[in-house]
Amino acid sequence: MKKICSLRICLAIAALAAMSLTMAAHEGNGPDVESSMLYAPLVYDNYAPEATAHPANTSNGLYSLDAGDQWLRDAMDNSSRTHRVRQRAMIDNPQLVAYNANRLPEAPPEGVIPSDPRQGMLSVAPPQVVVEDVTPPEAPAPPLHNWLHVFNASLQFTQAYISGNWYQGGENNLALLGSINWNCNLNQDIHPNWLFNNALSYKLGIATTHGDSIRKYMINEDNFLFTSQLGYKAVKNWYYSAMLQFTTQFLNNYKVNTRNMTAAFLSPAELNIGLGMTYNYKKADDRVFTLAIAPISYNLKYCRNITDIDPTRFGIDAGHHSKSTVGSNFEAKWLWRFSPTVMFTSRLYMFTNYEYVQGDWENTLDLSIGKYLTTQFYTHLRFDRSRARDDDWNYWQFKEILSLGVVYRFATVN
Repeated sequence: MKKICSLRICLAIAALAAMSLTMAAHEGNGPDVESSMLYAPLVYDNYAPEATAHPANTSNGLYSLDAGDQWLRDAMDNSSRTHRVRQRAMIDNPQLVAYNANRLPEAPPEGVIPSDPRQGMLSVAPPQVVVEDVTPPEAPAPPLHNWLHVFNASLQFTQAYISGNWYQGGENNLALLGSINWNCNLNQDIHPNWLFNNALSYKLGIATTHGDSIRKYMINEDNFLFTSQLGYKAVKNWYYSAMLQFTTQFLNNYKVNTRNMTAAFLSPAELNIGLGMTYNYKKADDRVFTLAIAPISYNLKYCRNITDIDPTRFGIDAGHHSKSTVGSNFEAKWLWRFSPTVMFTSRLYMFTNYEYVQGDWENTLDLSIGKYLTTQFYTHLRFDRSRARDDDWNYWQFKEILSLGVVYRFATVN
């Protein structure tokens, strides 16, 4: 029985070889010109019933090319015949099927076969793979700036219309408040031992007034302020420092229904210079706190126009343009950005010559609406014992402004 099976296998292989030689000779290439799939081991991949039928005539013009296509016809006929022969061989002789396509062994790894003539041996070695360096070049670091600038400009307005028969009375009014803030600070990432902060701000408020028979508008805010701090690091966040502050106004201001001038350019003006220590704390750009203490401070109050303005209103002796004193001062600034749209800033300044105390406390809550719209709530509380006492407010003064408007911001980082 085993001899009969072996004979059948030999006959099947011989038939396949003979058929391959016949097709090669039919194509005119000779048996040694090209290889044929008929010599490859039988691998079962699928069953195609049409492959077991008689070959169809593919020369009936079902496909054609614009140029000569006999080579394509011959190649397709050869491939079809080969497929049918292999399919028939697997059906008639399943014992000759060496593999199933789904269970083929893994291909051996690629390698090179170096020879060693001295030992007469061949060995398989992994190929030498050269991997080119395709790492992209690192982007150049952005340039660092010695000075960091932050610029804000805003224009807010309030408007009210009241009919003539309004039961509580009142007047129509329109108020505009413009403000400019510019900060120029030394970059401490480049100069870690130095502190040099400069800030300039100017606020101008104009409001219409129907109760004034002489003027159609009045100045309700006119404040120019410049501060500067220069320090050298002492320990951690403390710096030996020198501080300067200058404040004045630019436009003339009058009492309602009179020509009595209450303020003008450099009337008043105030200069303060101090030496001491500064504490500087910064957490990213969300929280910034600065405290400047000057045990030695020089204060100069100046009134340019003493003809139309009473200098005693500013703590200057009658008939004099200026008054200078020596004392102590401190200034605290706090910035807290709760979110990208909500920011709170506060400034507390105090000076004393050990005879009187003068102080200012300013607070601003900024609510951004989109990129260019903002709402601001501003309060300014002032205490000044160098001036005459008021019957209602004593030595206190207070101002509050709520406004809505547009804002433009610009900043230089790093």
